[in-house]
Amino acid sequence: MSLSISPNTQAILLLTAPLIVGRASPSSELLAQWEYRKLARFLHERQRQPADFLGPDAEALVGECQSVFDGGRLGRLLARGFLLSQAVERWQARAIWVVSRADAGYPRRLKDHLRDDAPPVIYGCGDAGILDTGGLAVVGSRQVDDTLLQYTAGIGRLAAQSGRTLISGGARGVDQAAMRGSLEAGGKVTGVLADSLERAVLNRDHRSLLMDGQLALISPYDPAAGFNVGHAMQRNKLMYALAEAALVVNSDYGKGGTWAGAIEQLEKLQFVPVYVRSTGKIGKGLEALQRKGALTWPNPATPEEFAQVLDVDVDREPATAKQSQLPFEI
Repeated sequence: MSLSISPNTQAILLLTAPLIVGRASPSSELLAQWEYRKLARFLHERQRQPADFLGPDAEALVGECQSVFDGGRLGRLLARGFLLSQAVERWQARAIWVVSRADAGYPRRLKDHLRDDAPPVIYGCGDAGILDTGGLAVVGSRQVDDTLLQYTAGIGRLAAQSGRTLISGGARGVDQAAMRGSLEAGGKVTGVLADSLERAVLNRDHRSLLMDGQLALISPYDPAAGFNVGHAMQRNKLMYALAEAALVVNSDYGKGGTWAGAIEQLEKLQFVPVYVRSTGKIGKGLEALQRKGALTWPNPATPEEFAQVLDVDVDREPATAKQSQLPFEI
């Protein structure tokens, strides 16, 4: 992935991104995702694109947008060019790339599954090609015992041996155990982070894996953003969207990001089949997910059996396919 940023992406960053640099506070006027979607529709109807906000007739375009957005607000956001240049310099020094929905390099699986709810911008480091290889998303709690950590690492190793990508949230506990199992076995991993991408890419253990094309780390949030419960809850949606199937190793009952993400997938989004662990002590959370429609993990013992689980064609009609969709790529 090139570290250069397209004009369309530059404009989208100015309108939607906090551009966290130093001690400066993010603008309170940033366009929320639904607001950007509204603006994108407006531009499409007029055969315009975000990059036009950076062109010679930018002032006239801002004036045209007065019917849907306060022109002063858009003008102030677009005037953050110097701050954007500082942020871009910081990202590039850390080999962090940025793509927007207007770029050909934006993960196709996110567009296909999330449609116009796909994040306007994705930040990342490593081989972006990994993002469209599908694979198994593994989710679970941060606080787990050694038995579950070993079990989860074994799932990661089996994914690597079968040549399939492992998708993880990068948090301690189940997420990191799955990543470690796959990476140590030579597999490829996508880490979808809810915070601190900047810190993660500087991690000594990650650098060689990122450079060798074995690991890709991405986030829809500013690379310098700290932990936020809402971000952590939303992150699982991206993991499911990138995967061919998902395995819930463990979950609290009725609370937490793992539970919320699995319930949303089972009852609303239905991107991929959701499996739950079927060995050892299952617990109330996994039992409840089964009642909601989660499948029993068949415990594949060989790479061939593992690949067969992911290749099963489960008849599902994503709920998002019934919703109105943007007929364009921005």
